[in-house]
Amino acid sequence: MPENQGSNSSIVLRRVTGEDGASRLVLAGNCTLTALGKRLQPLAGELATHATDPELQWDLTGITQMDDAGAVLLWRAWAERRPRHLLLQPEHERLFNRLEKMPAPPAPIARDPLWPITVLGKAVFLLWDHLIGLIALSGQLLLDAIYLIAHPALVPWREISANLYRTGAQALGITALVGFLIGVVLSFLSSRQLQMFGADIFIINILGVSIIRELGPVLAAILVAGRSGSSMTAQLGVMRVTEELDALTVMGIPHSQRLVMPKVIALGIAMPLVVLWTSAVALIGGMVVAEIQLGLGYQFFLSKLPDAVAIANLWLGLGKGVVCGMVIALISCHFGLRIKSNTESLGEGTTNSVVTSITVVIIIDAIFAVVFSNVGLR
Repeated sequence: MPENQGSNSSIVLRRVTGEDGASRLVLAGNCTLTALGKRLQPLAGELATHATDPELQWDLTGITQMDDAGAVLLWRAWAERRPRHLLLQPEHERLFNRLEKMPAPPAPIARDPLWPITVLGKAVFLLWDHLIGLIALSGQLLLDAIYLIAHPALVPWREISANLYRTGAQALGITALVGFLIGVVLSFLSSRQLQMFGADIFIINILGVSIIRELGPVLAAILVAGRSGSSMTAQLGVMRVTEELDALTVMGIPHSQRLVMPKVIALGIAMPLVVLWTSAVALIGGMVVAEIQLGLGYQFFLSKLPDAVAIANLWLGLGKGVVCGMVIALISCHFGLRIKSNTESLGEGTTNSVVTSITVVIIIDAIFAVVFSNVGLR
């Protein structure tokens, strides 16, 4: 039997026949994860082959080092029970005693064949829960508005002004950049097609109606939902995590009146202004490309724009901005107030808020398109 073979020497298997004629498997060396290395899988199969002989004597006294990985390797080869004939060193006995006392793994859970219906049902109930929460929050805001009309001295003017600055003035830069690029792209692609039919003049109609009626309001709403909506949800969520909302409740300050209403009012005022700004910048981008591609002068473009686009399209776009702004603020505050006191819920709530707001914005735009399909179009 070999002596101590060093800390990195792998295990060696040797099958011998004893004086009594019985087969004996002698294991020597180190039975550790580091020593086994790449031999782990082949050795497992070899040990399992030897374990099929129930009368085989296992001699592990030659193993100098054994860790949990080596003990589990042998234990699995023995089908998780000790062989009838086993010789061990005393210091290795505790490893197998612990493996014997380990509880059996739980039985795998059978997959419910109706799991798609279960998942769909949970989604429907979750949607219904959010819808009820939004309706309740809207009703509470209506009651707060009636109360503040009767008590104008309690109107949170400073909170409204601060939210108006954050959601409106600070959003002008990004909305102008994106609006200008959208105008450039739309004008460039449209002008290439119109040149094929000699209808260059109709670039004014295409840009005016598409930007003022659709792209301007939707683009501004999506940018505000991703920028300001997520900020509102995160702000309320952090207040939940730091227990500031609980402190306001203890002091008798209603959340809807001091936190939600200023955001809804401010975004309802700021959104039509942001829509007007975004549409104007997008038209400037389209006008620049129209002058370069088609040779339409700026003065000619501006003089023909009122004739090509009815004023009703502008009011329709501003109306979309008011509705989308108030809905975005309401959804953002709803998800913010539902955040739990942990960081995982904060991230999940913010993500759900942005996704829901953008989805609702597109739904609102579709409703406006259907309801006002005969307004502003010649």
